[in-house]
Amino acid sequence: MPGESPASRLFQRADIRLARASSGFAVAAVCVLFVVAWAVSGFSTHWATTFEVTAAAVTLVMVFVLHHNQRRSLGALQLKLDELVRSSPEADDRYVRVQAAADEELFALEREHVDHYEAVRRPPPHDT
Repeated sequence: MPGESPASRLFQRADIRLARASSGFAVAAVCVLFVVAWAVSGFSTHWATTFEVTAAAVTLVMVFVLHHNQRRSLGALQLKLDELVRSSPEADDRYVRVQAAADEELFALEREHVDHYEAVRRPPPHDT
């Protein structure tokens, strides 16, 4: 995609490949074989250290890849929502790109929604 950094493209490709690979039978088989080899070797400290280091490295890489993928997905979803708001004539245009607004503006918009919600659900006064 134009405008993407090389790191972003790398993470995207890694995410696609890791998602396919990590959900496959081969990964489960490798894990089982690793545990069997560890058991056969008498649960040696060397195998335990190897497992711990490998698990930590894989976890670290997966955290970055998953975070990158989640950020991209949320960005795409936000753009779709912005397009829906922009295309509706009745919609309030203040909500387009609201995620980039200052905290004070977000709190004010939230307060408006809460006030509206409470006013709509407030029971009408009874005539006595």
